[in-house]
Amino acid sequence: MPSSPSLDTPPQRRADAPQAPDASLSHGLKQRHLSMIALGGVIGSGLFVGSGAGIAAAGPSIVVAFALSGLLVMLVMRMLGEMSAAYPSSGSFSAHAERAIGPWAGFAAGWSFWVLLCTAVGMEGIGAAKIVQGWLPGTPQWMWVALFMVVFCGTNLAAVKNFGEFEFWFAALKVGAISLFLVLGALAVAGVLPGTDSPGASHLTDFLPHGSEGLVIGLLASVFAYGGLETVTIAAAESEDPVRGVANAVRTAMWRIALFYVGSMAVVVTLVPWDSKEIVTKGPYVAALDHLGIPGAGQLMNVVVLVALLSAMNANTYGSSRIAYSLVQRGMGPKALAKVSGGVPRVAVLVSSVFGFACVLLSYWRPDDVFAWLLNMIGAVILVVWIFIAVSQLVLRRRMERDPAQRPAVRMWGFPWLTWVALAGMAAIFVLMARQPDTRVQLCSTGGMTLVLAAVGYVRQRARAGR
Repeated sequence: MPSSPSLDTPPQRRADAPQAPDASLSHGLKQRHLSMIALGGVIGSGLFVGSGAGIAAAGPSIVVAFALSGLLVMLVMRMLGEMSAAYPSSGSFSAHAERAIGPWAGFAAGWSFWVLLCTAVGMEGIGAAKIVQGWLPGTPQWMWVALFMVVFCGTNLAAVKNFGEFEFWFAALKVGAISLFLVLGALAVAGVLPGTDSPGASHLTDFLPHGSEGLVIGLLASVFAYGGLETVTIAAAESEDPVRGVANAVRTAMWRIALFYVGSMAVVVTLVPWDSKEIVTKGPYVAALDHLGIPGAGQLMNVVVLVALLSAMNANTYGSSRIAYSLVQRGMGPKALAKVSGGVPRVAVLVSSVFGFACVLLSYWRPDDVFAWLLNMIGAVILVVWIFIAVSQLVLRRRMERDPAQRPAVRMWGFPWLTWVALAGMAAIFVLMARQPDTRVQLCSTGGMTLVLAAVGYVRQRARAGR
């Protein structure tokens, strides 16, 4: 591993040359861990659970919605992959934004994403607890949430390879389950699955049941279902070969998104009527398997959904602690969070876990005001992060091109035109969010939080520059 200074060194003390990943963190993630994290990262709770509301709104056109948002995500991942391969860091896009735009941008992008991940840990814990409570009625929901929080906090306090092993097996189960679902669904659609008749195109005739407005709602739901793909670039900084790991993950993103997201949505809407209540109440995958009448398949998919939620808890606890660590390393937070023991930022793990559990308590104590306000505040953070990624890539790519010796291992397609296309797509999504009453509140709340963080970051930047 090169001994050059870390990327997390503040930019005013370091030139724009490529730098080594964080030296004080361990590099215990193996290539198989990183490959499976990348593969399993596209199969999250948003796909298994959240896509049901999108289908109910968009009908069969949800396939188009997932395909369009999937194209945008592919571009974002390619941009992020180019920067992360050139500048590996546990700060990922936050460190890239600081390098390209300024410390205020890294501060705003990093801390807003930290709040998003910590809140998501609490939400996923609640979702997982509800599934277990359905199997074991009478058990208190808070007990399961507390158990899950303790388990994954403990996992992340240990060596990073423990996180890698958990995610490896979680991802293996998710990939296996959705692959089996796709095979069974394809056989049923073809009419060759024993005991089932092919529905043909009978469920696809009403392609836009709620018109363009329904498609817009489905598009917004699909965009947020893709959240979590960024974790692989955060984890890459602690792998044995960060550059190769990021390159492999990004290069396989296209077929993974096309197969797992677009493919599975196509199977669901072909097999099950889009207006079936079970799609929302049970989730689209459970509803499709129950529709096929495969004994126990629906309950088995519930187990997979539980695994997806637990996997997301594990990954988000990891990601939030590394983002916090990177921010503090760059002088953007309390120094105590940067303390590393055994190659793990344990204080950052504990603080991130406590914040996540606080979100759970808020969901019980103040579900109608404080928790709802918190959810609205993080509603559009992923889009803000994507904008920072695109702008950072525009700046950093031009800097790299001025240095003949520097050629990124991953290169953005059609630069700079496709980067501008991606930015235009993000702007269009913001406009669509502003048109919908529910998402308009999220847009305003997230915008307010981002502006406050950017202002704080700018004041800090000016104060440090004046020293």
